Amino acid sequence: MAATPLAMQVCGFGFADAALVLEWHVIGMFAPGFFTGALIKRFGAPQIMGVGVLLNERPIPAGMKVEKPAEPVTGRQAFQLTFPSARGWAADATPLTIRNMNLAQVKSDAGKAGAWEIVYVSPSRSRAKIYTWSAVEDGSLHKGVFSTQDQAWGGPSGQQSPFLAAALKVDTNEALETAKKESKVFLKEQGDQLPQVLFLLEFTPRFPDPTWRVMWGDSVGTAKQTVFVDAATGEFRGLN
Repeated sequence: MAATPLAMQVCGFGFADAALVLEWHVIGMFAPGFFTGALIKRFGAPQIMGVGVLLNERPIPAGMKVEKPAEPVTGRQAFQLTFPSARGWAADATPLTIRNMNLAQVKSDAGKAGAWEIVYVSPSRSRAKIYTWSAVEDGSLHKGVFSTQDQAWGGPSGQQSPFLAAALKVDTNEALETAKKESKVFLKEQGDQLPQVLFLLEFTPRFPDPTWRVMWGDSVGTAKQTVFVDAATGEFRGLN
């Protein structure tokens, strides 16, 4: 219940929406108490408990697979998945960088990737903590949300500074479309030999807002083409 309003705020919902969800959650928790006592008195506690168990069971049709195939997610989705855990670690946890990790087991496509790494910092604690989200188990990556041990953080240094979660309004799929529009010549020249796409979100003095780096290549340093897209407005900021 404590994490729900934070998660909803990150997802773009307002205070009224979060309040409505919590109101119905409380009603669902306590409203049955007005009549379950009478039912227990009449039929007995074991019988009512059994009915509750049956209502929670969901029969699986024969031949249906229980686990869905692993699917990639966008950068903003990965941030939303890790943010509640980060705020559980530190109430002032703020993102510093977000980057994707392309996996062989999960195809990256349309601004989505099978794994993401988000670095959070806590100014009050002077600590940093890395969170990852992965669609599958892959080497050192664990499926779902996972975090490493926190480490010392001395505050903004060099180029990167932490940024507010509310500034992340443009997702990687949208940033990729903008990057493609600005890279028509490059994409045509590469043809079938187009390198993989990498994403890196950071806030530097170079631009007024946190900015997505959309890169075609194996790393930031060796990328053949880099396009900068404003994560707050979606505007094209430049290319290398």
